[in-house]
Amino acid sequence: MDLDGARTLVAGASGALGTGLAQALHARGARVVVGGRRREPLDVLAAQFATAPVLFDAVDGDSCRRAVDEAVEALGGLDLLVVCVGVAAFGPALEADAAVVDELFAVNVLGPMSLVRAAAPALAASDRGRVAVLSAILADLPTNQMAEYSATKAALSSWLEVLRRENRRAFGVLDVRPPHLDTGLETRALAGTPPPLPDPRSAGEVVEATVAALVDDVRVLGWDPKEKKLVSRAS
Repeated sequence: MDLDGARTLVAGASGALGTGLAQALHARGARVVVGGRRREPLDVLAAQFATAPVLFDAVDGDSCRRAVDEAVEALGGLDLLVVCVGVAAFGPALEADAAVVDELFAVNVLGPMSLVRAAAPALAASDRGRVAVLSAILADLPTNQMAEYSATKAALSSWLEVLRRENRRAFGVLDVRPPHLDTGLETRALAGTPPPLPDPRSAGEVVEATVAALVDDVRVLGWDPKEKKLVSRAS
């Protein structure tokens, strides 16, 4: 994908990954609109790109669709949608609170789905349409004390695989499955205490690899535990 001039919406841009991706894509020449739930950090970030942010709540499908529509209107179309929204929760599978599970799936699965569905017509109309969604290594390696969180990532990655096959002539789909990162996500969990986790990797490492994967039209960017790096995969 040629990023120069690419009309881009980064959804979930107020977090460490989203901020890094928005800045990196802008540095490669993309025209970037940032979106998320918290206006103050988005205003600061958007000022760097001379664009206005769009607000949405991932648990509200209608607000997701409105945010995408606003970005498409502001940019005059859409070439790239980057989605990096997510929350975590921890604890034994049989002790999970139903409300927590509902929110996990709403934010981690239904929200990204709503954003992609809303963006699909504009992406299909582009000659370089592409979606990049940040899921997690948990899609490949479900982890004890993280059953529901793992399930959301597996569900999202499965959906992205079918989305890619069904729309291969319309737009590309990149699924990024990073390992535990230094973003502090585990400190903002909806519930529970995280189990022992591996040493975190740098969010900057994922940003760099994701931008490279977009340029190279990679389909899946997964974590290789032996090589201890992100690697391109067929699925």
